[in-house]
Amino acid sequence: SADHKKLIWAFDDKGSEFFTLRVRDLAGSNDLADQIPDTGGGGVWNAGDDGFFYTRLDDNHRPSKVFFHKLGDKPENDRLIYEETDPGFFMDVGGTRANDWIMIGINDHETSEYRLLPADDPSAAPRLVAVREAGLQYDLEEGGDIFFILTNADGAKDFKIMTAPVENPVRANWQELVPHEPGRLILSVLGFKHHMVRLERKDGLPRIVVRERASGEEHFISFDEEAFSLGLSGSYEYDTETMRFTYSSMTTPAQVFDYNMRSRERVLLKTQEVPSGHDPEHYVTRRLMAPAADGELVPISLLYHRDTPLDGSAPCLLYGYGSYGITVPSAFNTNCLSLVDRGFVYAIAHVRGGKDKGYGWYEDGKRAKKMNTFTDFIACARHLVAERYTQHNRIVAQGGSAGGMLMGAIANMAPESFGGIVAEVPFVDVLTTMLDASLPLTPPEWPEWGNPIASAGDYKTIAAYSPYDNVA
Repeated sequence: SADHKKLIWAFDDKGSEFFTLRVRDLAGSNDLADQIPDTGGGGVWNAGDDGFFYTRLDDNHRPSKVFFHKLGDKPENDRLIYEETDPGFFMDVGGTRANDWIMIGINDHETSEYRLLPADDPSAAPRLVAVREAGLQYDLEEGGDIFFILTNADGAKDFKIMTAPVENPVRANWQELVPHEPGRLILSVLGFKHHMVRLERKDGLPRIVVRERASGEEHFISFDEEAFSLGLSGSYEYDTETMRFTYSSMTTPAQVFDYNMRSRERVLLKTQEVPSGHDPEHYVTRRLMAPAADGELVPISLLYHRDTPLDGSAPCLLYGYGSYGITVPSAFNTNCLSLVDRGFVYAIAHVRGGKDKGYGWYEDGKRAKKMNTFTDFIACARHLVAERYTQHNRIVAQGGSAGGMLMGAIANMAPESFGGIVAEVPFVDVLTTMLDASLPLTPPEWPEWGNPIASAGDYKTIAAYSPYDNVA
């Protein structure tokens, strides 16, 4: 709570992922009588710290309702704030750092919506920010008397940043601050009193951009390695000149920095410890571009030991995912070091279906264009051989879940390109799964794969690659 006297905590003692909420009195180290079952876990305090908002799960484990619980009341008397009836949409509830607004976020894989209510008035009806439209996505970030709005509205597929007054942030009041730039994907925004910070990705690499709010002047934080991963850490302070970010690469363990947005000085706070010891100078990180079948250049992140011969004799572990717009970061991973120390080349294929090169990269690897994910991965394997990093019979491909579907597809399409394939919890029966609307997770997946029940075209597309249906 804002007064640091109470703590909401959640537990699941059955392994069902239905969480029970409790409230602990931090001064007395004892729990209050309040006990709320079947929640999504976590809650957001109201302005008076005498109650909180939370989500409750339905029978399909979907956060479908937001309630307000007043301390001391029975859960059955909790006030229903909002209910989402569309089974394809999930909800979460959050708040602003100033604790003046409660934000109800509603989304599926492609569409989002926000409703706001004052944190000091749980009886108020949630106010809609922008009407739900298929494909319209937006996120809110506080900025004093305005909201920064990260959105893909009006065809901005790689997103742009708008502003709107806090008191009336409806779409008609949105004004452009950072315009859309194709190929530059804006990932997130942090608002401060004097600065705005955004994390974006361009040409397959992340970057942090700091903008002075008064002048509009921008600068980038620079890094030396060819491939790396960045993250913004949310701040509990609004009126500050210091922001925090994380950095790592395939050779550099995770590091946490404080960065002064005015002086542009950075201070290293902590570096991830590697108990077995680690010297980054023993390793090399590279960034390659593999030509795909249609001419697109597919990024590959590489890690190898400095003593590994680059004559085609090295074994290679090639990892891929390529779904849901998820980007596999070029980050430090101790699991890879054992292989690399024994002469392996470790490679990540940033295939279409992720957002490595913008939202268009994702769109070109889903639904009717899903085949690009598989042909990109095969192209990466062939490029590594052509550049004499390895040989086809020395490449082991690896992927899990939707990445396991990728493994199944390449096993059917190009078995000669791989010496081995590791498919972890693979999603290989895509067609049958998408044809069964009774499965709770099938309707939310249709925007990603297509709906073969409603569309003959989607049926044909999925049938062409679904691993289970294409075993020779």
